[in-house]
Amino acid sequence: MSSLLFSASFNMLIPELPAYLSSLGGAEYKGLIIALFTLTAGISRPFSGKLTDTVGRVPVMAVGSIVCFVCGFLYPVLGSVAGFLFLRLIHGFSTGFKPTATAAYVADVVPRERWGEAAGIHGLCFSMGMAIGPAVGSAISLHYSLDVLFYCSSAFALLSIIILMNMKETLTPRQPFRWSVMRISRHDIVDLRVLPAAVITLLSYVAYGVILTLIPDWSGHLGIANKGLFFVAFTIASLVIRFVAGRLSDRYGRVSVIRIGLVILFVSLVVLGLGKSPVLLMVGATVYGVGTGILSPAVNAWTIDLSHPRYRGKAMATMYISLEAGIGLGALVAGWVYHDEIARIPGIFYGCAGVAMLAVWYLWRWSTAQKRQRPTDGQ
Repeated sequence: MSSLLFSASFNMLIPELPAYLSSLGGAEYKGLIIALFTLTAGISRPFSGKLTDTVGRVPVMAVGSIVCFVCGFLYPVLGSVAGFLFLRLIHGFSTGFKPTATAAYVADVVPRERWGEAAGIHGLCFSMGMAIGPAVGSAISLHYSLDVLFYCSSAFALLSIIILMNMKETLTPRQPFRWSVMRISRHDIVDLRVLPAAVITLLSYVAYGVILTLIPDWSGHLGIANKGLFFVAFTIASLVIRFVAGRLSDRYGRVSVIRIGLVILFVSLVVLGLGKSPVLLMVGATVYGVGTGILSPAVNAWTIDLSHPRYRGKAMATMYISLEAGIGLGALVAGWVYHDEIARIPGIFYGCAGVAMLAVWYLWRWSTAQKRQRPTDGQ
């Protein structure tokens, strides 16, 4: 529930931010809306991972929700292009902290043989926030104002914090917070054990950065007034498939399920490129939701499989660094290529489809190498 509310808090802003930035006179910076957010999220991951493994899971989760709470109040205050972009940087710290600690918390409280299922259930709640947020955000913007939308974002984050207050800490032993904990060495940044999962995460999330940047304008071009409908369609599809996707990876292995998810992701991006009508756009959104709903719990569980129990925070931070890098790269490239020319959008989606196939190729090469080393490895 805390993740659902946290996810809704920052996702409810996304459909309205491109138009809001344009109204401030910063239309040419639309690619930075997501890129700046993911930049600080990625930068903060090594810190959140280390804090998760030393200070505790719950305090780190709380920091993420608090950042969302504060930023919602500051958007109406800093009403300039520079102020807006600065807030996007600060806001990114929220997703740099909370998901990292939450993933470690889930792994702590769930038996190993059900990690895939647990990741699917948690992803289900996070995705519900992704579905509720954009739809509610667009409705508030249409019927009230952007300021009300920002304050509602803060309210959702506050509810997320209240739930955290009743959660029992799972990390033992814990250390009290000291500033020395914030010193990061190169060994604290990336967990090499989970590098294969991190590469797949990066390549598969390039498309999401593109979608977050372009779908609001593409939806408006196709005559869809509520820019959050795309996110509702893809998230509902993701929710439905997650009921079974996590269990599939527990039963049939992570790599096999991830491969299927990547192929479906490829198909969805081709459909989005061809989708020059509202109906095709919604079909593409639905297929994209199925692909991500299959991929996400399998990749999360695979990351835990590859990690050391004592360093789950660092392992999840590594995976999320890759996630943010993929989203940020996709958003930057999309904004740079798009440049407010609608005719370029289909070509950008086709390019993302190519990146998805690159992920399939990498997974095949990795799997082949593993079979040569350990022929009996079932994963």
